[in-house]
This record gives sequence, structure tokens and C-alpha cells, in this order.
Amino acid sequence: MASFTLTVNGKQVTAEADPATPILWFLRDTLGLTGTKFGCGASLCGACTIHLDGQAIRSCVTPISEAAGKTITTIEGLSADRGHPLQKAWIAEDVPQCGYCQSGMIMTAAALIAVKPKPTDDDIDAALGGHICRCGTYQRIRRAVRRAATGGPR
Repeated sequence: MASFTLTVNGKQVTAEADPATPILWFLRDTLGLTGTKFGCGASLCGACTIHLDGQAIRSCVTPISEAAGKTITTIEGLSADRGHPLQKAWIAEDVPQCGYCQSGMIMTAAALIAVKPKPTDDDIDAALGGHICRCGTYQRIRRAVRRAATGGPR
């Protein structure tokens, strides 16, 4: 066991964990932040995506030791009241169905919009290409990202 200090959703926390523990399990089991989902455990589906110092990463394969001294943002930290433009756009475009991919898709889209405020369809497809949506709502997801980036329907 080792001790790590990191910031999660704006709050400084100390983690007592095996350095190899995936960030996903620290977030879910220790902090109770269950918005980040376990999907495949092999970085293939994107359900576990969070931000580490603003970069979208797969938390199921990233050890807690890599987060020491860094800032983590989860879906819960994106907005306390679901007021983030992506969360609003997700609802407006009727994207949510089973929920498996939602938080990971939104977190990846938020990282994309942070560096490319007006992404093209190709940008969106490239950013979200490694995500799996079991329900196949890819067209609605793309519309939601465009809506959030432009501030209205598209």
C-alpha cells in the first residue's frame, strides 16, 4: 500500500492503495463515484473514460500511481446539476438509452471540445471512435456533440 494525494472533482483527497490499482476502482469503491462505468477492463470500450489533468484517459487500465499530484474529473465533476452543455445536448438529442457508454462518451467529447471548440464530424468520429455504444445511437451522439459545441440545435 502507498499513499497518494490527488484532486478529484475539485477536492483534494488522499488515496491509500496498491500503486497498481486502476483509478476506476478507487473512484467507484473508495470514493463512491459510480458515474464512471466498468465496461471491458481492457481499454477497448471507453465506458471508464475520465479526465486526468484535462486529458481523456481510460481509468480501467490507468493505475492510481499515475494520478498522484494530478487532477481527476469524472462525470460527476463535469457539472453538479447536469448543466454542462454536453449533458444538456445529450438529453435534447435523446441520446441516453441503456447508459453503458454515456459518461465515457460525454467525458471524451468534453475533452475534444476543450481543445477544438468547433469540431467537425471527422473530429467527433476520430475522438469517439474507440467507444462502443451498445444501443447504436452514434448519429444522435454526433448531433449532441455538435449541439453542445455550437450552443444550439444542429
